[in-house]
Amino acid sequence: MVFNRMYARTPTPLFLTDDYLTGTVAKENNQSEKNNMEFFLDTGDVDEIRAAAAWGIVDGVTTNPSLIAKTGRSQKEVITEIIDIVDGPISAEVISTHKDGMLQEARQLAQIHENVIIKLPLTEDGISACGILSTEEIKTNVTLCFSANQALLAAKNGATYVSPFIGRLDDVGHDGMDLIEDIRTIYDNYGYATEILAASIRHPTHVRTAALMGADVATMPYKVMKNLFSNPLTDRGLEIFLADHARVN
Repeated sequence: MVFNRMYARTPTPLFLTDDYLTGTVAKENNQSEKNNMEFFLDTGDVDEIRAAAAWGIVDGVTTNPSLIAKTGRSQKEVITEIIDIVDGPISAEVISTHKDGMLQEARQLAQIHENVIIKLPLTEDGISACGILSTEEIKTNVTLCFSANQALLAAKNGATYVSPFIGRLDDVGHDGMDLIEDIRTIYDNYGYATEILAASIRHPTHVRTAALMGADVATMPYKVMKNLFSNPLTDRGLEIFLADHARVN
C-alpha cells in the first residue's frame, strides 16, 4: 500500500508520450471541476437536520435502516420530511439482500423525489443492482465499502457515490484514511465519476483528513458537525474582545 502511494506521487518522467501527458492533463482538469467539499448529515432525526440546516453548510443527508429505526417511523415518512428540509441528495437504503428485491425497492424509493439516492450494500447483488439502476439513470450510493477493490467495482458499475467506512476500519486496527487515499488515486487514474463519500466519521479530525485526502463528501453525525465550529482559542478570543468592549462602553 505504501509503495503504491509513493508511486502515484512520483514526478512524471520526461520520456512519457504526448498521449499519456494529454490524458494526465485531462484528469487534472476533471479534478479541478469539483471545488467544494460537500457535508452530509448522517441521521434520521429531523430535529437535528433542521438545526444543522440553519447553519447553511448541509448539502445532503444519509440514512440507514438503523438510523431510521431510531425514529420509530417509516422510511418513506422520514425521507419525505427530510426532503422538505434539505434540498440536496438524500440517501435511502434498500432492505432486500437480493438483486430483484433491491431493484423493486430502489424504483419505489426513487419515485419519492428526484433527490433520493438509492443506498445499496457492496455485495454481488448490490453491485449488480447498481449497474442496472445506473442504466435507468437512478442515482446510487454503494455503502459498506472497506477496500479499494470494492470501491473499484462500484465505480465500474456507475455508482454515483461510494461510501468507505473509515471509522469502522479504525476500530479493527486499520487506518481508514489509507483507504480514502487509495480510492482517490484509483479514481483519478481512470477518470471515474463516482464520488468518494467518507462515512463512519467519528470526530472532526476524520473530517479534516478526509478533506486533505480528496474525499468529495463527508457524512457525519450532528454532534461531529457541530464540533467543527469549536476551538477553545476562538472562545477565549471572543471572550477577551467582549470584555474589552464592555470596559469602554
